[in-house]
Amino acid sequence: MMRNATVGTLLAIALATWCCSNGSSTVNNPTPAPTPIPAGATPISILGVRGNQSFSPNPASVAQGKTMAWMNTDSLTHHIVANDGSFDTGDIAPGQNSPAVMLNENGANYHCAIHPTMVGSINMSTGTPPPCMGAYCQ
Repeated sequence: MMRNATVGTLLAIALATWCCSNGSSTVNNPTPAPTPIPAGATPISILGVRGNQSFSPNPASVAQGKTMAWMNTDSLTHHIVANDGSFDTGDIAPGQNSPAVMLNENGANYHCAIHPTMVGSINMSTGTPPPCMGAYCQ
């Protein structure tokens, strides 16, 4: 009885190992090709976890009716969110770009949802962004 339990345990471990490795002894995690910046979008580079110095340019300027996109040039995943909730890029993996984001007429203050000390602002050609208020402002 003890021998059957040991054989069963060893078999379960071997099966779990094989399933997790997909039957392969090597792990192949290629770096995904960068996603292109959407046509016509003004790019903002994500530089790393450096507070309000994490985005370039910061503040960014964009003409009314144009879109923005973030390029993650950092080695960490980031997730850009407007302080007022008007846009959310979702996660942006290293080397990837966000989808294009359309802004309201006032511009926007934004932050990284993963690294909240990373803050930025976008000025529209018609003026400056609204005053930054709350936990994400520096």
